[in-house]
Amino acid sequence: MNGTADTDPPAGSGAASGLPGPVAFQLVLLRRMADHHPGLVEDALRTLRASRADLREANRRWQARMHAPRARGGVQPYRALLGTPETVTTRRIGDLTCEALNWTVPLWPDLRFEVLTGTRGAVWNAWLVRAPGATTPDLRTTDDLTPWSCTVDEVARAFAPARPREGSAPTRWQLACTAPGPDGTPRDIVAEFTWGLYQRLTGSAPATPADRRDITPSP
Repeated sequence: MNGTADTDPPAGSGAASGLPGPVAFQLVLLRRMADHHPGLVEDALRTLRASRADLREANRRWQARMHAPRARGGVQPYRALLGTPETVTTRRIGDLTCEALNWTVPLWPDLRFEVLTGTRGAVWNAWLVRAPGATTPDLRTTDDLTPWSCTVDEVARAFAPARPREGSAPTRWQLACTAPGPDGTPRDIVAEFTWGLYQRLTGSAPATPADRRDITPSP
């Protein structure tokens, strides 16, 4: 993953003109979610006191930062907009050790934006996760899967085993799993997420040889 130095044009700070960095970053998150839920995004824009033009500009600057020729990689693009992380912790994932950096996201007070970094600061993953101590959703059937209500890890736990699949864009993920429908009948489903936050069911699909191994939810 790449990001420009803070003073390099054309990306600048990555923030839309006149907007604080954290607000601009939330607009970046919303840009991908607008494809699925424009109504929810419109509500969020009003909460942020931002416009559609602000959303487009924030996303343009973010993309310029991430793909600039003279780019600095790792977590720097996130720090440039979000500032100092709320927490930085060391985490073990299998045989690997990484650092987990977490920032608050006011649009979703029960969530945190998490970046996992490995050797030399390389970014392994960047998405929304449940905040420590926050109430987790009670996911029992497909009716409980409502937009923006749960994270990848929560769905993987509720309907294990879940099989990760590639999404339609780098910030999108899919989980193939089996979950009870409203009448209790098991259904093969594919849940789609943007920046780690649930968006929709894309249909039913049994496992295929191309599926990656089952998700093991984090502790």
